Amino acid sequence: MKKVLIVEESGLLRDYLVKKIQDAGLEAVPAVNGLEGSLKMRSIYPDLIIIDQMLTRKSSMELLQEKASNPNTQKTPVIYMADKIAQQDLMLVARYGVTKVLNKPLKLDSLLKAVSEALSIHIALDQTPCIIESHFNEEILFIEVAQGLNTEKIMLLKYKIMELLSMYKVKSPRILVMISNMDFDEFTSSKLELLFRTIMDSAQDNPGLIKVLSSAQEVKYALSTNPDFRGIGMVASLDKAMDDLIGMKPDAFAHDTVAREKLLSPTMDDAGSVELRFEKEDTIRKLAMVKNVAVVDDDFIIRTLIRTVFEEVGWQMSEYEDGKAFVDSLNDQSPDLVFLDLSMPVFNGFQV
Repeated sequence: MKKVLIVEESGLLRDYLVKKIQDAGLEAVPAVNGLEGSLKMRSIYPDLIIIDQMLTRKSSMELLQEKASNPNTQKTPVIYMADKIAQQDLMLVARYGVTKVLNKPLKLDSLLKAVSEALSIHIALDQTPCIIESHFNEEILFIEVAQGLNTEKIMLLKYKIMELLSMYKVKSPRILVMISNMDFDEFTSSKLELLFRTIMDSAQDNPGLIKVLSSAQEVKYALSTNPDFRGIGMVASLDKAMDDLIGMKPDAFAHDTVAREKLLSPTMDDAGSVELRFEKEDTIRKLAMVKNVAVVDDDFIIRTLIRTVFEEVGWQMSEYEDGKAFVDSLNDQSPDLVFLDLSMPVFNGFQV
């Protein structure tokens, strides 16, 4: 059985990784600091090492140097998790067998993909489209859920909530769960139960301090049929939710200004160590922002190829066979994305 050594001091992230790696049929060996990581690295000879940049009792760099000096671990691949890493540091860690550097806050799909590639295995990941956001404001924990329910993200939400509770030093938060634009399927019932169980286990076991803003009958049914959830209040408007949670009076200015603008925004940067978005979703979101595309190339075949590939995503394509024609068009339009050839007549790509 392949062994994965996880040297990470955040218990939340480490526990999640241990479970995912064990579910994949691998042996996960956790280490709570650099010294323990050093001892375990020398004793188990792991097939993969996951190291956090910030470690106590022994630094990550010392750990990498020890790995490189031991013939049994010299060729062991390393996934390195870092808040920020300068170019010179990147070159330095590469000498010690670091095959992948992931920036924090981590996107777990990127990390699990890196583990899969390093060990030539498959780690299953729930691919259900789902958006989950969470933040604190005025001692209220806001949890927003949309599109669908993803088991992976609900599991991550547990760690995110505990991270926020620690960050804001709030022991018993009032909670508003906002569920909208939800696609329901045959797994919805069990996933809704997992969602509310996760919230109660990690943040608030008193259902009376939890409100759910949703109009979905599936949500109402899930709350009403589980005895543990029956105290959770379901409301149809944000105004009503705020009244119930913080005793706000139905004053239009208070609701519009405080509830919608102030309370729905985090009070500080609470990115933490784990990101509830996946890397794939960031790519999709960036592509969705593109509407108008200019293709500037004197080669008709290239223009046709690009148009054929990308018009399926609904982009408006404009074609130009030389750079000057494109530049002249900029008075009338502002493209979101440009495919620009460098070698063209009239104006080349550099002149453009």
